[in-house]
Amino acid sequence: MRRWVNISSDRTAGSAAWGILALVAVWEAGVRVSGIKSYILPAPSRVVTALFQSLPLIIKHTKVTLYESLAGFMAAIVFSFVVVLAMDSMPILKRAVYPILVVSQTIPIITVAPLIMIWFGYDLLPKIIIVALVCFFPVAVSLIGGLEAADREMYDLLRSMGASKLQIFRILKLPGAMPSLFSGLKIAAAYSIMGAVIGEWLGAKAGLGEYMRRSMHSFAVDRTFAAIMIITLLSLGVFWIIAFLEGNLMPWTRYSNIKNE
Repeated sequence: MRRWVNISSDRTAGSAAWGILALVAVWEAGVRVSGIKSYILPAPSRVVTALFQSLPLIIKHTKVTLYESLAGFMAAIVFSFVVVLAMDSMPILKRAVYPILVVSQTIPIITVAPLIMIWFGYDLLPKIIIVALVCFFPVAVSLIGGLEAADREMYDLLRSMGASKLQIFRILKLPGAMPSLFSGLKIAAAYSIMGAVIGEWLGAKAGLGEYMRRSMHSFAVDRTFAAIMIITLLSLGVFWIIAFLEGNLMPWTRYSNIKNE
């Protein structure tokens, strides 16, 4: 069974790789045939060249973006657990806070980010706050949903055996909420890079968003595409890290996508 899953995963990854290569080839050929100026749409080969030429500078900016993303992501996880645990233990608090969480998502982060920059300056802190705000909702909502899906019969059994709320949470609710929680974590991990870049784009001393902004002002579109490439790889990287942790902490999820033939 495990071998079947590995073969299926390899085939999926191979198909995706071939699709990307085909897209890049069409892009390269289209730019060369049409004669589009490089400051409008550079060819992939030119983007790769710009990436290697600016690699030391890009690495420097990438370190800043990664720090902001990871710090904001971890802060969002801690804050989500605190809020959700309070809501789970006090239903009246949940009825009051949950609608506010939903309504907060109707406000685009791009409209709130400038205010955060004004209040907290242009150092790392406002970017970390922006990342935390972006990541908080998917983590919190997924955790709430997972806790609500706890087996009611098992819950009643534990209560009848004299288990405390903390014991019920540790034995029943948290393990049952793990699949839902990891789904939210994977979404939030990918969003964390985006949140950091948004904050940097609005104003920063360093970071990939600031690097992109400077490149755009210099009409160095090839460098902008190089930064986009790095941002994409970072988003995929943190997503795969969470997926790896999920597979090791919950090995049974490796077989969840198996289909009968």
